[in-house]
Amino acid sequence: MIQFQSMQLARGARTLLDALSLQIHPGWKVGLVGANGCGKSSLFALLRGLLHPARGDVSVPAGWRIAHVAQETPALDTPAIEYVLDGDAPLRTLQAQLAQAEAQAEAGDHAAAVRIGELHEQMQQIDGYAAPARAAALLQGLGFAQATLHNPVASFSGGWRMRLNLAQALMSRADLLLLDEPTNHLDLEAVLWLEQWLRGFSGTLLLISHDRAFLDAAVGHIAHMENRQLRLYSGNYSDFERTRAARLANERAMFDRQQREIAHMQDYIRRFRAKATKARQAQSRIKALERMERIACARVDRPVRLTLREAPPAPDPLLTLTDVAAGYDADKPVLQSVRCVLRPGDRIGLLGVNGAGKSTLVRLLAQELTPLAGTLRAGKGIVTGYFAQHQTDALRGEDSPLQHLLRLDATLREQDARNWLGGFGFRSDAEGEHAEAGANTPCTTFSGGEKARLALALLIWKTPNLLLLDEPTNHLDLAMRDALTLALRDFSGALIVVSHDRALLETTCDRFWLVEDARVREFDGDLEDYRAHQAERARAQTAAAPHAQRREARASARQAERLARADWLAARRPLIKERDALEKRLATLTGERSLLETRLADPALYAATDSALLQDLLKRQGALVQEIDALETRWLTLEEGLEALGEAPEATNM
Repeated sequence: MIQFQSMQLARGARTLLDALSLQIHPGWKVGLVGANGCGKSSLFALLRGLLHPARGDVSVPAGWRIAHVAQETPALDTPAIEYVLDGDAPLRTLQAQLAQAEAQAEAGDHAAAVRIGELHEQMQQIDGYAAPARAAALLQGLGFAQATLHNPVASFSGGWRMRLNLAQALMSRADLLLLDEPTNHLDLEAVLWLEQWLRGFSGTLLLISHDRAFLDAAVGHIAHMENRQLRLYSGNYSDFERTRAARLANERAMFDRQQREIAHMQDYIRRFRAKATKARQAQSRIKALERMERIACARVDRPVRLTLREAPPAPDPLLTLTDVAAGYDADKPVLQSVRCVLRPGDRIGLLGVNGAGKSTLVRLLAQELTPLAGTLRAGKGIVTGYFAQHQTDALRGEDSPLQHLLRLDATLREQDARNWLGGFGFRSDAEGEHAEAGANTPCTTFSGGEKARLALALLIWKTPNLLLLDEPTNHLDLAMRDALTLALRDFSGALIVVSHDRALLETTCDRFWLVEDARVREFDGDLEDYRAHQAERARAQTAAAPHAQRREARASARQAERLARADWLAARRPLIKERDALEKRLATLTGERSLLETRLADPALYAATDSALLQDLLKRQGALVQEIDALETRWLTLEEGLEALGEAPEATNM
């Protein structure tokens, strides 16, 4: 188990955790939650050995393999599937040893041939021959098309490389898996798949996530970081919220009751301390107050509340698309024949697999893309607010949130600007237990979540009557996600949302559009219906796989079988050759020993006066026995090596 004993964790002069004593048992799946900046990622660094406790001790079982998702991916020429296979360290070690043994066997090293058999047996024990299939399943589950599995890592964008890093971590035979916001670069389909995979993971999982639906589905314990403490709760995130609320209410009630008792005792002491007849009772209460163990006041998080400004009057319809084709190459449009009407008050969630064209549709509606064909008509008076992750890159690093907002609206009073930014978490720079970014903090120091919050604050200040949000919750913590969800629920304008956050979609959207096969259509159902739709579509695609693809799969399987048989023959051939030579030599030596034993059995040999001949014969007999024993021992070793290699790999009928 993972064990913390009176541990203090600090970064610089700041204490993140103090006097922590906690146990996490093998096989537990634990969600690690807490405000941004409280030290969750630092705790991961501690478990990886990158940080050390300031005091106390943390212990992880010796020999545990720890896997995490790398944050950087170099531009490698390595094929994607091979990059993922690199995550399986035992597999790569055996493959390297096998290649070395095969090279030694080709050079005539007979011992290496025996070693090849042992290594093949070890590969079977770890199911190493099925590793490429497991890697392909991971990649496809995370949204990679079959045709891209052998593309070089360098050919993928940053978001897809993060998925490769996640797949590599999942490929590892980890005893402890550390996942820090793994859903940030995933679409809804990949999130649903990852939930299922984590349910089947047999090791210990520590998961940092701000997606409540994902936490509810993936973990059985919650570890909450707050006030330099880490408190463990049983159950998923919804259970944690209920249990914590009850605990805080109980602690507050106990605190209030004790405060009333203290006030009563202090009042008695003040009134009767000077009276001779009551002095003894007053002194008794003074001592009781000194001995009393004070209950700390339960600290409740300051709620985050966002208030969106009233949307201006909107034209009806807002947007009309007629037979629109859209994309980035006229010869290869991403969307075709799009026909839809967007009206005031519409609240629509976009569904579809990654790459289907959801973001392209949002950019088209934001009029950042010009239709390749067809017509797009915008109503007079439409005010569009468009949020996408790349817009955070447009923030000026040297400017503060206050400067950004005042530059956006020169008529705005500074106090009003501060009030608005405070609603998005940018309060006075001196506030906040975790030294969060304030209204005057330069953006160069901001985290991804802080940049996203500022971009949203600036966007919504423009008072749009059409709000287009492409993954707005990435990097936002749970409190800010909840606040944004509630604010969007009350937004009076039209809303289009792309998100993998199911809580956001279910709360803010009245209906869904499905982006699929380059078309956009109304989806009749909810997110559970969409999950079923995707599962059925996957089954249909598997059943209707093109004949050429099946033929390619059969050819790949036959090639793998030929290679396996060639390896098997290469390993057996030197063993059989040496065994046959040994058998011939043993036959010759055994025959010679038989003749020698017959001659030594003749009594006349011992009656003769030539003792030198007798000594020579006896000496030769001893040499024969030793050589035959050595050859028989070697023969047994060769037989064991052949037995370890087993039967020839059988051809698969496909």
